[in-house]
Amino acid sequence: MGVPGIDPRLRDLRLSDFRPRSGLRSPEHLVPRAKFAAVDAHNHLGRWLTNGGGWSVPDVSELLDLMDASNVRTIVNLDGRFGDELEANLDRYDRAHPGRFATFCHLDWREAARAGFAERLSVSLRRSASAGARGLKVWKDLGLHVRDERGALLMPDDPRLSDVWDTAGDLGLPVSIHTADPVVFFDPVDASNERLEELLEHPDWSFADRERFPTFERLVEALEGTVAAHPQTTFIGVHVGCFAEDLPWVERMLDAYPNLQVDIAARIPELGRQPRAARRLVVRHPSRVLFGTDEFPPSADIYAIHFRFLETEDESFAYSPEPVPPQGRWAISGLDLPAEALRAVYVGNGLRLIPGIAR
Repeated sequence: MGVPGIDPRLRDLRLSDFRPRSGLRSPEHLVPRAKFAAVDAHNHLGRWLTNGGGWSVPDVSELLDLMDASNVRTIVNLDGRFGDELEANLDRYDRAHPGRFATFCHLDWREAARAGFAERLSVSLRRSASAGARGLKVWKDLGLHVRDERGALLMPDDPRLSDVWDTAGDLGLPVSIHTADPVVFFDPVDASNERLEELLEHPDWSFADRERFPTFERLVEALEGTVAAHPQTTFIGVHVGCFAEDLPWVERMLDAYPNLQVDIAARIPELGRQPRAARRLVVRHPSRVLFGTDEFPPSADIYAIHFRFLETEDESFAYSPEPVPPQGRWAISGLDLPAEALRAVYVGNGLRLIPGIAR
């Protein structure tokens, strides 16, 4: 029996068509500019992740205007790759606009399919550093897709890679490392998965198949083993140490390994739904957490949401300007970080860890 005044078809409303408007009335503080001149330590400005091979940011002058308006002094470009592509990124960003960009290089993991790959990768890393790379980006394909000459998955803690990690340390290059992915991406894609809509939109982001992929636990174990075995190398565990869903684990890692840093890129949805624990982690380790967005191309709206999250105590606000939040249907609350912790996260840690961008 229907309810007067209510459309009975709403009983069959699809979740994808559900657009709830919050009835909560709470303070709202818009923060268009960072309180301190920020270093966005995790972004993608190159051609590596774009469709069609174009630049992620077509107009660099417009990006610089956005940075100035948002009080972002430097963006770390993680798309340098190697060889000619590294040179193209360095020409477009670092060399053309000194101090505003810092490009990280990659390794050509196709080399892993041939014996003796570690030595060739170390040589490549030294060559990239000589060209002007400010760090090394290691993506999640190491551990999930890269295979050695025997066809076995190559894990970050494989002893054959020790020389690569030590070379980065010798060169003073931080290693920005992405291991695994959100933990629920390793769970079955079913009605109980809180990121179901996202996984349906991107089915290749699911790593639940145990015949093809290792477990999430094995991957973060490999991350820890790598960090522990190379104390002279600085590792930046991106996405809150690759395990934003378990902040006690992240805090244990920071306590145990002085060479580990983390960034907050693409994880304010996770941090913002546990704001007390997230604030506690940052306040306890202000020198170990870097600001980053992983939002490309950057936009004023995205930066403003990040600044609001870090600087205010606002509650239950959207973490994305999109009508359906892309990483889960929840809102976030702000951390209201104290000034000194905020200064370290925004700028101090980036200037200290990334060579060549300090004044």
